[in-house]
Amino acid sequence: MKKEKTMHELVKEFPDKRYRELEIYREKDRQQEAGACIMGEMRKDREFEKEIDYHRYWKDMYEKEHKLRQEAEGELTILKGIETNRVKEAQDALANSLEVNESHQKLNGKLQERLTELEEENKKVHAKLDERIDSMRKAGL
Repeated sequence: MKKEKTMHELVKEFPDKRYRELEIYREKDRQQEAGACIMGEMRKDREFEKEIDYHRYWKDMYEKEHKLRQEAEGELTILKGIETNRVKEAQDALANSLEVNESHQKLNGKLQERLTELEEENKKVHAKLDERIDSMRKAGL
């Protein structure tokens, strides 16, 4: 900040000017100084506004991010619920399939045993028929 010159200093600096001209000169200095103060205040106001804008910007960004995070958490919860239901359905289907498989294996085992029995009976019947045919051939029929 400039130091304001006294009238005496101005007269020494400008000896050929009149008192009235020096007063006008001094008044211009005062106005410039006042303008500089006003400009300084305006600059401070702009800096304060920038600071407010900066805080508003980050607050808005935080709120947007917070909202997006909440939406993502909601979607994740929905997906977890859907996935849990799918897993339960898959587990139920697997349990049912295992039961059906087990019952089919039991039935298949029984059928296999019955088939083996029938094949043995068939062999016995075939052997008896072969014996009868052979005995009839020997008898001349």
